[in-house]
Amino acid sequence: MIALPGLNLGAQAPEPLNAPTTSATRTQELSANTEYRFEVSFARSLTIKLVTGTAEYFGTELAPATTYTFSGAKGAVFTWHGCRLEIGGEAESEYVAEETQMMSAANAHFALEALRERAHQMRDAGPRVLVVGPENAGKTSLVKTLAAYAVKSGQQPTVVNLDPRQGMLSVPGSFTAAAFSSILDIEEGWGSSPISGPSPTPVKMPLVYHYGLRDAEEGTVFRPLVTRMALAVTSRLEDDPASKSAGFVIDTPGAVAQGRAGVYENIEHIISEFSVTTILVLGSERLYSDLSRKYSNSADAIAVIRLDKSGGCVDRSDTYMKALRHAQIRAYFFGNSEAGLAPHSQSAGFEELSIFRVKEECAGSDMQFNDGGDAYGGAAEDTIYERVTPSSEIVNKLLAITTAAPTEGHAAIRDASVRGYLYVAEVDEGKKRVKLLAPQPGRVPSTAVVCGRWPEDVASLVG
Repeated sequence: MIALPGLNLGAQAPEPLNAPTTSATRTQELSANTEYRFEVSFARSLTIKLVTGTAEYFGTELAPATTYTFSGAKGAVFTWHGCRLEIGGEAESEYVAEETQMMSAANAHFALEALRERAHQMRDAGPRVLVVGPENAGKTSLVKTLAAYAVKSGQQPTVVNLDPRQGMLSVPGSFTAAAFSSILDIEEGWGSSPISGPSPTPVKMPLVYHYGLRDAEEGTVFRPLVTRMALAVTSRLEDDPASKSAGFVIDTPGAVAQGRAGVYENIEHIISEFSVTTILVLGSERLYSDLSRKYSNSADAIAVIRLDKSGGCVDRSDTYMKALRHAQIRAYFFGNSEAGLAPHSQSAGFEELSIFRVKEECAGSDMQFNDGGDAYGGAAEDTIYERVTPSSEIVNKLLAITTAAPTEGHAAIRDASVRGYLYVAEVDEGKKRVKLLAPQPGRVPSTAVVCGRWPEDVASLVG
């Protein structure tokens, strides 16, 4: 059995580290129920090694005497029983905190485990958890922790990412879902995926859909894709008893928590399509109050639980988030320092590519759903995309390779899963040739490829 004991927590102010922030290796003692929090830029690296005791990073245990390297990260190493860390490198900020949210996360995990055990006995569906809250409230950290705890308990939970700003086993701008049966990666977060090429570590098999816009509030594509993902995820769970009883956890963008005049249409759509049974609200009393009033006393009562925002959550600047997206995209094609990949460069004629892009009017934030749309209530099927002739406008952009034929309707292209991504390195309009970068060698895709408006151009990906 896994041990997650010691759920007694004080509420004291963070204790700044006395040790100077230098590149010299230093030792940090952590007492029980405290965590070492750090921020390190992309230009620097920080190493952490567990010397004695036990510790975890967002729910995943650190292996003893193993050096972990972090760059461009904001993280926290927590210990239930106390430990000693060996720290090297430079951090922009570091301190020890005695007030953490790990007891709340562990209590949520134990409650979900009870529901999973009941589901297993009844051969029924496990908990279907939705995590909502404003930006920088710690939603993704909580989802990682809950997933890691479930895996350590012998479960196989499914994680659904509906935040286009966060890449999970894929590039930013996509929606993904994956069942986790092996531990999460300390340094890489969610781990690796075969969608980006061979990997020496156990990979996760994600289901990927391309969104290609910045926010959930943009346009009419979000809710149809939520519906499509819900159908795909629930169908997969029906075919896998282990994943079905473990249930799933849904991560969401902060934009859906804003709502309009107390009405949260996107949250309500997610709850309806995924048949959510539990809502965890972080960092917003108003959102908690609004959702409790709507769902706690409904016919099919949904448990609405408020969790406090962690004191370790910090606002992530636009500059940092842009650097993070670019690092994720670079890692998708080139891997990381420990597991490098060799992307394949290829050339294609204009006539070989069928490129589609969401129309401007369908990407505008003022678009509303109407009765004249398709079966999902969105834009009419033939008004979602525009056909794009390769030009300098698509240089440095990503192309999503869908499973849909270019002759299929726009809704079919939108709802098609993604096989992988290409990077447009160069367009020669005179010779009508496009230079592409692919994670693996292969033929130029004959299926529809979608050019998203998000993320932004990634210049200098290839030298």
